[in-house]
Amino acid sequence: MAKKILKRSWAENFKIKVVEPIKMTTKQSREKAAKEAGYNTFLLKSEDVYIDLLTDSGTNAMSDYQWAGMMIGDEAYAGSKNFYNLWNNVKKYYGFPYFVPTHQGRAAEHLVSKILIKPGDFIPGNMYFTTTRLHQELAGATFVDVIIDEAHDAQNLHPFKGNIDLKKLDKLVKEVGADKIPYVSMAAPVNMAGGQPVSMANIVEVYEYCKKHKIKLWLDATRATENAYFIKLREKGYQDKTVAEILKEMCKYFEGIWVSAKKDLMVNIGGFLATRNRSVYLEARNLCVVYEGLHTYGGLAGRDMEAMARGIEEMVDFDTIHARIGQVEYLGKKLLEYNVPIVLPIGGHGVFLDAKKILSHLKQTEFPAQTLANEIYVDSGVRGMERGIVSSGRNKVTGDHNYPKLELVRLTFPRRVYTQAHLDVTHESIVSVYEDRKKVKGLKMVFEPKYLRFFQARFEKLK
Repeated sequence: MAKKILKRSWAENFKIKVVEPIKMTTKQSREKAAKEAGYNTFLLKSEDVYIDLLTDSGTNAMSDYQWAGMMIGDEAYAGSKNFYNLWNNVKKYYGFPYFVPTHQGRAAEHLVSKILIKPGDFIPGNMYFTTTRLHQELAGATFVDVIIDEAHDAQNLHPFKGNIDLKKLDKLVKEVGADKIPYVSMAAPVNMAGGQPVSMANIVEVYEYCKKHKIKLWLDATRATENAYFIKLREKGYQDKTVAEILKEMCKYFEGIWVSAKKDLMVNIGGFLATRNRSVYLEARNLCVVYEGLHTYGGLAGRDMEAMARGIEEMVDFDTIHARIGQVEYLGKKLLEYNVPIVLPIGGHGVFLDAKKILSHLKQTEFPAQTLANEIYVDSGVRGMERGIVSSGRNKVTGDHNYPKLELVRLTFPRRVYTQAHLDVTHESIVSVYEDRKKVKGLKMVFEPKYLRFFQARFEKLK
């Protein structure tokens, strides 16, 4: 008799030492909370959320190694030893000689934009990210999307949908001139496309093009270890390389990077920029004193910098990244079993629901992704966030909404926080909402702030 093959289960590569109780809520209480929050999941009180998949920014669980580092924080105003520990690890793992700490990633974006951009410039990039584009625009530039077309198709299975289209980039250079493009802004992976990675081959192609036209190349390396992981899995010639080796190889093609340490580094606060350009470094260090604090703390406590330094060591561990992305894949595959439309391939830091397809009866001006995020919250207490017309903002020339092709709800996974049981609750809730989708009515916007409206806008339900 043939032996039956036993399917082996997968489990996270950590055990739980400290727990934080979460409040169980009722549907009635969640309906009340959603209305009070203006149907904006960013405006919900944390205590009213059961499973929080709003973001992976600063919401991660630190390891015992990181917590131990917090106890040796050198809180000197100048020259903290933790600053030097962090700088040494930036050199070791990213490969850049110069480094400036900031309180979080958007502060680094601000410094880079202020230093490199002059009014009238153009910044090509592989799909916009909200805060990045805003800092570029506030500095006087116009952002131009040069990502490959496949990135705008949620169902396309291209393994590297974050790639830059060299033809689009070349077209822009010929139209405006290379002297009007101070740098190409590359993100790896691309958040707004569904956590889609960039191939090493594409990085090299863009680097060679920029070098030829004397244009600088900068990287948003906030989740670059996830991109390195996908290169290891999907790109020929990298299977036998470590994530750390791939990350360092990626970075060697860039003049500099900016990083929100609240993601890959698995800390609750922090960011930095790193570069091989000494003049950029000196100006960034000087501006850091103006906007962030002395250049050896950048708005951070010494203990925060030590947690960052140790987080860099942990983030490149294959099992750590595999467990993190494994959770994302688990939820994505569960939803596909019930034919729930999601962005494919399943991305690195979250599952992205295709709200255009799920709520196909709603116009884009009825905010389908914003609506879907609220329906899921009311159903179960699971909090996700909109990545569609609200996040895209308004056209600064016409004043009308920008109309992105992708209208998504992002369910982002904090690292080392939730278990498989939490993911089962999440997928069951989404399936329930999906089955009753035709009953869902849209929203209208009743308050809109000037910048980054998705954080603070308020909505009312359509009758």
